[in-house]
Amino acid sequence: MNRLKHAGFAALALLLTMLGAAAQERPHVTAEQVDKALDALDALAAKQNAVPGFAIAVVFQDKAIYAKGFGVRDVNGKAPVTADTVFQLASVSKPIGATVVAAFVGDGKITWDSRLNELDPIFVMFDPWVTHEVTIRDMYAHRSGLPDHAGDLLEDLGFTRAEILRRLRYQHPDSSFRSHYAYTNFGLTAAAVAAAKAYGMEWETASEEKLYKPLGMTSTSSRHSDFVGRANKALGHVVVSGKWAQKFRRDPDTEAPAGGVSSSVNDLTKWMRLELANGKFEGKTIVDEKALLEARRPHMLTGYNPFTGMPTSYGLGWNVSYDDHGRLHLNHSGAFDLGAAAYVHLLPGEQLGIVVLTNAYPIGFAEGLGTTFVDLALYGRSTQDWFALFKKVFSNPAVLGLTPGFDYTKTPASPAAALKPETYTGTYQNDFFGEISVSEQGGALAMIIGPRNKSFPMQHYDRDTFTYQTEGENAVGLSGVTFTVGADGKATEMTVENLNIRGEGTFKRRPR
Repeated sequence: MNRLKHAGFAALALLLTMLGAAAQERPHVTAEQVDKALDALDALAAKQNAVPGFAIAVVFQDKAIYAKGFGVRDVNGKAPVTADTVFQLASVSKPIGATVVAAFVGDGKITWDSRLNELDPIFVMFDPWVTHEVTIRDMYAHRSGLPDHAGDLLEDLGFTRAEILRRLRYQHPDSSFRSHYAYTNFGLTAAAVAAAKAYGMEWETASEEKLYKPLGMTSTSSRHSDFVGRANKALGHVVVSGKWAQKFRRDPDTEAPAGGVSSSVNDLTKWMRLELANGKFEGKTIVDEKALLEARRPHMLTGYNPFTGMPTSYGLGWNVSYDDHGRLHLNHSGAFDLGAAAYVHLLPGEQLGIVVLTNAYPIGFAEGLGTTFVDLALYGRSTQDWFALFKKVFSNPAVLGLTPGFDYTKTPASPAAALKPETYTGTYQNDFFGEISVSEQGGALAMIIGPRNKSFPMQHYDRDTFTYQTEGENAVGLSGVTFTVGADGKATEMTVENLNIRGEGTFKRRPR
């Protein structure tokens, strides 16, 4: 996540709703205000070089009034970004997926309160009572009791969607059911999959049939293979040695409902128009209005606006808030640490919306640009330096879910020698992550984990502690692996630090 983690996400949601700082008596946005805001937006965007490439689209009163690309698709080439360039949307997939579920709800077979276990009997939670009670609404509001971003580390290790959802039954809850907000990609994915299953459909096909095709969103897909096959696509970038570089490929298929959509801003104007028209497009009802509006209600408290003291909430796939004029604001960010960031902001009462897509590691640029435009349209000026504020927010590792733990780059003052390799070699296991095989390779230890048998070389650090280089969307650099040695001189268990955030990172030796 696709990865705006809970602690950082709550802080981010607060910033996204600080739009009441410049209170003015303007009950509705006029076309003149929007035109002036667009001129300022275009001039501002033309001067930006913070990211390799980005695209912006604005809709107003059921029309796409602005769609434009800036910069390049890939720093290794010169192909420009256009309004038709396809980007990965990361978590902006969530409100789009909520629109698809609303379409299913409108068809009548399911409701937002349908129980997952009745739609998909295979799905099980840790607590049997929660298994039988958890609903689509609970998962889309992030209130199931699952810990923040439960299952994401399984994705990094190469497990399939079905296997990740199966293993959630071993995930201990982080809170009591429906009592706390905790942002999860795979809880929401479980709900979306169950909703589609009620109609005998796979999620990817359901998204096409219920939303993309009816709106003519021909460049939009919930399949990573479709993104890969696009000629006009923006590749993800990260910072390497102070410069943007195209280094990684992010395949989010396992969490497609939560983070797997790819699209262009031209296509997304059609979806925004549908949302702002309460389910209608070109005069035709595509999604039931009542089902759609349910997603915009506050369902779980996420924090309070530090300027107004007003609450900020999560709806069903949307951040939901109100400014000091009582205007409803819907927004969502999307972020892949491996190289994508996106932002959408809708004001239904003003029939106004903006989307910003970028091909860069999240630095707050998309949010800064989008929120600045909203300010310009509402108040005629920026009420804050949003670029500086969001840059500061995204510089906090907690926002991106980075929990590096102990700094293993610092050599211990007097490291103790490791024991013989056979002390540590063997197979270790736990229910959540499965097996880890530790073996000696080329005179050093390595661990093999996951269904793809990923091998990670281990470097000795101090006595029974080793380090390894983490990989994937949730990588934290060097992490520690510590063995517990029994009386017989053999390790009885091992704890992998970066997998142990919620206590699931301890693996016990499997008897031979």
